[in-house]
Amino acid sequence: MSPAQPDGMRWPDSGSLDPGLVEAERGRPLSLYVHVPFCRVRCGYCDFNTYTVGFGPGAQVGDYAPSVLAEARLAARVMEDAGLPDRAAETVFFGGGTPTMLDVAELSEILAGLRERIGIAAGAEVTLEANPDTVTRGDLRALANAGFTRVSFGMQSAVPAILATLDRTHAPKRVPLVVEWAKEAGLSTSVDLIYGTPGESLADWETSVRAALSYDPDHISAYALVVEEGTKMGAQVARGELPTPDPDDEAAKYELVDELLGEAGYAWYEISNFARASASDRASGRASTTFEHASRHNLAYWRDWDWWGLGPGAHSHVGRMRWWNVKNPGAYAGRLRAGVSPAAAGEILGEEERELERVMLGLRTAEGVELDGVPAMAMRDGIVSGLSVCQSLSGRVASLISDGFIDGVAALDGRAVLTLRGRLLADYVTRELMGY
Repeated sequence: MSPAQPDGMRWPDSGSLDPGLVEAERGRPLSLYVHVPFCRVRCGYCDFNTYTVGFGPGAQVGDYAPSVLAEARLAARVMEDAGLPDRAAETVFFGGGTPTMLDVAELSEILAGLRERIGIAAGAEVTLEANPDTVTRGDLRALANAGFTRVSFGMQSAVPAILATLDRTHAPKRVPLVVEWAKEAGLSTSVDLIYGTPGESLADWETSVRAALSYDPDHISAYALVVEEGTKMGAQVARGELPTPDPDDEAAKYELVDELLGEAGYAWYEISNFARASASDRASGRASTTFEHASRHNLAYWRDWDWWGLGPGAHSHVGRMRWWNVKNPGAYAGRLRAGVSPAAAGEILGEEERELERVMLGLRTAEGVELDGVPAMAMRDGIVSGLSVCQSLSGRVASLISDGFIDGVAALDGRAVLTLRGRLLADYVTRELMGY
């Protein structure tokens, strides 16, 4: 079943945004996300808004582009009416579901339509998620010619038994082929891995990581499995058919992937994401968030850019406003045919919520967050003070340093940057910095 949507306030049928809340003066860049909700098979762990069937006109494989482009037209009008400057998207990401359930022609049509209706900046990063079984060498060449610059393959594991537990249907031997074909087409490459699957040993995980490294992708994502209520796997765990993932086991696997990727020349730039350092990256001494192969779209979320999510169930965020679309593809297409915004509901974020998100999201990146203004910096044994950064490090920040959660040198320089141990307990560090 698809995930339940959050509660929220009714959103205008026009989709209009409050000019007083878009924060146009902040000059935030714009990113676009295109949700393709179709899959051949719904994986047992999946909690995304995905479907294995179509829902009629504008809501099925082969007839999906008109709906997405209708929303793009609405998005351009709504942002202009709210007083936002004309902004071409700096990053575009096609996610799912399985975007490559759509053929090359339909994917290309959507990308061209976004360029026409909203605008895509020169040199923009344009990423496509792909199942290894759903693309050919010719497809990847055609996608590169259409303007895609990057492809992310869902590998998850190299161990057949683990793939079976996850209900993944692709053949492991297919992954190195598609990575090589993508490189031939001039596309930047990424593979996604999942650790913590019930029954996965540390040796299994090492096998998967080393296999991914052998394909020499530009980027590797490594995500801890989260068993969500309402999924097939969630039901299996609840019935005792599968064990609950062990946090200590997942921590050990994260430490292993960090070690192996570091030895192979990759650097973490966001807790779950690692970019291969190019020769120029190594020579420059730049932070890993600026590496050539660090995903700019990924970083856009952590850096609080504006983004517009197109598609059923997609979320958008502009200024202090956040909203989400109806999740049923048929309802989504129907609202757009009727000239109505597909937004189901939304929320307006207060200053405290915005600050929490700034710290929580920024802390996940290798550049960290500025300590100036963080609540913990004003707390010295519970007393508000106007002390300098160095002087105030005797409070919660100093404890985080002494406990090995944040880097002491960076803190003295005014930034909270997670250590390896801190990455494992990022939520705890966030709470401490926020004074909770």
